[in-house]
Amino acid sequence: MSELAVKRMTLAEFLRWEDGTDTRYELLAGSPVAMAPPAVAHGILALRLGARIDAALRSRPPCFGQSEAGIVRPDRNDTCYIADLAVTGTPPERGQQILTEPLLIVEILSPGTAMYDRQTKVADYRSIPSVEEILLIDSTSIFAEVLRREGDRWITEIVRGPQATLALASIGLTVVMSELYEGVDLPDPAAARP
Repeated sequence: MSELAVKRMTLAEFLRWEDGTDTRYELLAGSPVAMAPPAVAHGILALRLGARIDAALRSRPPCFGQSEAGIVRPDRNDTCYIADLAVTGTPPERGQQILTEPLLIVEILSPGTAMYDRQTKVADYRSIPSVEEILLIDSTSIFAEVLRREGDRWITEIVRGPQATLALASIGLTVVMSELYEGVDLPDPAAARP
């Protein structure tokens, strides 16, 4: 039987909780927060990038990728993010709901989530010791940022335009941006100019 989310939850309570619907939730500071269905561009980018990540990982067992991956900081018991895609080198366990020791975390940015993803999620993702790269890829323009750990600092690489190449060193993947965005209906940048 489902129960209403009227009180703060721990991670363990959240993972057992159901509200009786198909609504997707993240746990933020102990409170479940509903997630809206993604836009079509978001879904296309997730599928294309996920397929390329999966292909790159075939020669790297036990690494695997997951869509809508549950990500937690090891030092928090009240927050569980749902990343668009993530990769780990740890073999999966039956019934596992949280992706342990992620190497790569991908967030596809939309106008409604970009600020939160950049300001809150990225900071938390960077605090996870196993994370080597964080990819932020825009769903409204041909643009991505790769945040890469180099020792005790983070380097940001900007990838912009259809001919640019996106390189993810953590999994040995390179892909031309036009391949990811082919057929995605993007706003005309000239229409936004005054």
